[in-house]
Amino acid sequence: MLRLPSVGRALATAAKSSMARNTVPVRAASNMVEVFVDGKSLEVETGTTVLQACEKAGIQIPRFCYHERLSVAGNCPGSSCAMPVMKGWNILTNSEKTRKAREGVMEFLLANHPLDCPICDQGGECDLQDQSMQFGSDRSRFTEGKRAVEDKNIGPLIKTIMTRCIQCTRCVRFASEIAGVEDLGTTGRGNNLQIGTYVEKMFMSELSGNVIDICPVGALTSKPYAFTSRPWETRKTESIDVLDAVGSNILVSTRGGEVMRVMPRLNEDINEEWISDKTR
Repeated sequence: MLRLPSVGRALATAAKSSMARNTVPVRAASNMVEVFVDGKSLEVETGTTVLQACEKAGIQIPRFCYHERLSVAGNCPGSSCAMPVMKGWNILTNSEKTRKAREGVMEFLLANHPLDCPICDQGGECDLQDQSMQFGSDRSRFTEGKRAVEDKNIGPLIKTIMTRCIQCTRCVRFASEIAGVEDLGTTGRGNNLQIGTYVEKMFMSELSGNVIDICPVGALTSKPYAFTSRPWETRKTESIDVLDAVGSNILVSTRGGEVMRVMPRLNEDINEEWISDKTR
């Protein structure tokens, strides 16, 4: 049968589009695997980690070194953030074995951590404090003396109490991957591991203050905010920073009409969750 060239091309294009529509679901389905979280069936993409699968199922998994904007460090034993799921896995998040494993990790993290909660500026918004209450044991078996680490001067905004550090390396990865400087790193091994600057210099970056926000404990806190107020005493107001060119989204914490501190506010299109030191 005779067809005009344009008609033939149109039919060929339509046929290809139809075939593409029919094959897309097949390709998409092949990239999905079925896993079970506490007996609940869940379909996730290939390469999804145990942590991500559990979060998709609405289950909170304790974490410290993991941060969604940083590379995976996997510092704790059996890291769910670094383990991709496999087809047919049944992940148990509330079994007795899981509970004991979590208590063991929490006990290890608290072995050298000082009991500074009443005087720590991170109190009330501390990940270690919250997860110790939820996943940790109600008592400690550690009877030896806790280690003491010398504090470091790494900048005008950052107050360091490194005895509280749990070596999650969030600050090190932030400096390298987000701020683009190699000023922070680790020295020593095991119980002697310390985080700081290699040649005892300051953390030279316009984004240095963000390590205050990503530190999960009270090792890195704000110098200007030190001992001024507690998080539950302040009122947080959403605002826009007028001192930079992009209009970073910020949260202004006030108490009694006085500004206590300025923190970043999440906005994926502008500043993500970072702000400059000038903003602070």
